[in-house]
Amino acid sequence: MWLKNDESYDFGYGLMKKYWYKGIMTEASKAVVEKLKNTGYPYITATHDVNNPRSGEIMKKLGMIYKYSYIEQWQPKDFLVTFRMYQLNFVNVDSPTYMGYWEKHPNHFIEADYT
Repeated sequence: MWLKNDESYDFGYGLMKKYWYKGIMTEASKAVVEKLKNTGYPYITATHDVNNPRSGEIMKKLGMIYKYSYIEQWQPKDFLVTFRMYQLNFVNVDSPTYMGYWEKHPNHFIEADYT
């Protein structure tokens, strides 16, 4: 797990495939998010590839809210990926949405099915 120390406060995680579908990442992420709530971060964001919806399910279980999607020329493999961006506010539930990915990637949109 990691947390980017920039204005995105991007929360990320990964797990070896042999441990998938056991609830490990959900439980570990919940514990980390609980710790982060008391560290002064105003929010965290997280993104997932639309072709990996189970990662998005973890974000929802953490209480994260879908905000928008964007298409990125993903590196290092150099192909287009559609990402969904979620956010969890800690300080003020009405905090503005982090718009960094929206601004960086001109092909962005809000999926009606995820609002």
